[in-house]
Amino acid sequence: MPSPGLLVLFGSQTGTAQDVSERLGREARRRRLECRVQALDSYSVVNLIREPLVIFVCATAGQGDPPDNMKNFWRFIFRKNLPPTSLCQTDFAVLGLGDSSYAKFNFVAKKLHRRLLQLGGRALLPVCLGNDQHELGPDAAIDPWLHDLWEKVLALYPVPLDLGVIPAGVPLPPKFTVHFLPEAPMIRSEEQPGASTDPPGPPSEQQPFLAPMVSNERVTGPSHFQDVRLIEFDITGSGLSFAAGDVVLILPENAASHTQQFCQVLGLDPAQTFTLLPQEPGVPCPARLPQPCSVRHLVSHYLDIASVPRRSFFELLACLSPHELEREKLLYFSSPQGQEELYAYCSQPRRTILEVLCDFPHTAGAIPADYLLDLIPPIRPRAFSIASSLLARPSRLQILVAVVQYQTRLKERRRGLCSSWLASLDPGQGPVQVPLWVRPGGLTFPETPDTPVIMVGPGTGVAPFRAAVQERVAQGRNGNFLFFGCRSRHQDFYWGAEWLDLEKRGCLTLFTAFSREQEQKVYVQHRIRELGPLVWELLEHRGAYFYLAGNAKCMPADVSEALTSVFREEGGLSSPDAGAYLARLQRTLRFQSETWA
Repeated sequence: MPSPGLLVLFGSQTGTAQDVSERLGREARRRRLECRVQALDSYSVVNLIREPLVIFVCATAGQGDPPDNMKNFWRFIFRKNLPPTSLCQTDFAVLGLGDSSYAKFNFVAKKLHRRLLQLGGRALLPVCLGNDQHELGPDAAIDPWLHDLWEKVLALYPVPLDLGVIPAGVPLPPKFTVHFLPEAPMIRSEEQPGASTDPPGPPSEQQPFLAPMVSNERVTGPSHFQDVRLIEFDITGSGLSFAAGDVVLILPENAASHTQQFCQVLGLDPAQTFTLLPQEPGVPCPARLPQPCSVRHLVSHYLDIASVPRRSFFELLACLSPHELEREKLLYFSSPQGQEELYAYCSQPRRTILEVLCDFPHTAGAIPADYLLDLIPPIRPRAFSIASSLLARPSRLQILVAVVQYQTRLKERRRGLCSSWLASLDPGQGPVQVPLWVRPGGLTFPETPDTPVIMVGPGTGVAPFRAAVQERVAQGRNGNFLFFGCRSRHQDFYWGAEWLDLEKRGCLTLFTAFSREQEQKVYVQHRIRELGPLVWELLEHRGAYFYLAGNAKCMPADVSEALTSVFREEGGLSSPDAGAYLARLQRTLRFQSETWA
């Protein structure tokens, strides 16, 4: 029987689901199966009824939300008018990626699996529930699931006897070949291709706007443990428009010292230029890379050498290694038996791709340039809540950025790529431009002018509510209630003077929780309980909307628990009814959250 086209569709927020999907694609090709790997929203979903074999790889984002690159698919697949026999020709399997510390663990994968069955699809396997909290990470569930998956697939579509399976130690052909040019042409390799200070259409990932940075100000006290920046961009002539709750995406760069070190370890000349030639039909060259391109531009703007490598990195690196001892170690790291040691070496201390390559110098020096784009993932854009309104600050866009820095057992401090890069930029020393674009966020605010809004934004979670308050005040809308929490009013009370001034003017009602200013720590959830009568009055009798933004770890669950406590005590509801009341608020979008890890 001829091999069908295996289709792998992924919804990925941080890149893990994409990485797993590409692993599936490689394993399929080793078994001589044709395979396409695509983001769900880049696939024409109406063609799904003609696909014989589909693997869905889905992360769960935030509080049970689908990732951004599958939201259109999600809306389509849950349309009520789809016939129950839509997928009766399709075999499928669903692989989920989640974190069991969150209430809605793998919610997207479970719900999708049920929906595909409702539409007539035939499940090859039960849904796979990959778990970030497992000591070995999601691979602990994925490895045995994939073993079973290939057994099922090969029973349906056996490998041709005359070809056989391509062994794991043999590298698959690269996706691109690199053709170095004898002389460097005149190219402006420092710029993003397609990026422009005057784009013809709305800025996007393929065509970001190069926004001049106007200011970069530290807004935490000098003795505060965390460096938090208020950064402002000039977006004059960009065509960008946004509303409260929207987010801006920013493409960061690698540090110049890391770019130089990477080129030294791999024996690359940063000034050398090249062109890329795709080796697979239907695979275009990356839109973010100019043609021709310099090695310096490739490394500084595209290859994510500061990321923590995934297991697939070690698998390919082992295939490419000419050094026996190093290859042996790399093979062990990429094997199921070596996952505990790989976790201790790599994931736990957050060792980067660059640092791993420095630890395996003989292998690094022998990596063919053709494999660079297979080996190292692209730098992903980072999303920030927009912290300003165009109604209050026309032609300006502000963000609040906590600079990520922490220590592990490794000597060098770990630094967040984007936040550290942004913090290093100083518009006072000369013009600075940052590639960015805007997309809708997870928060939408009521159109009706007399509907109150309750906003809970501890720490940098207050950023989208600064935009909302500015927008609503400019529109003459009162009924703005803000719960803000931080450690100290003197160290990290973001926009404190602005909030107090708005309160004096009658435009805002502010409730603060300064957790470290008294012996007993006080957080926003404590203030919500204290102000239970007001919260209940606003929600039950005045139709208020409730918003929550900030760290996703404990705070959302604590705030939800505080709310259900208010519903019980002030509304006289039983525990099940209080939970149902909260679920109804969520279902009708009167409770919305935007949280991040």
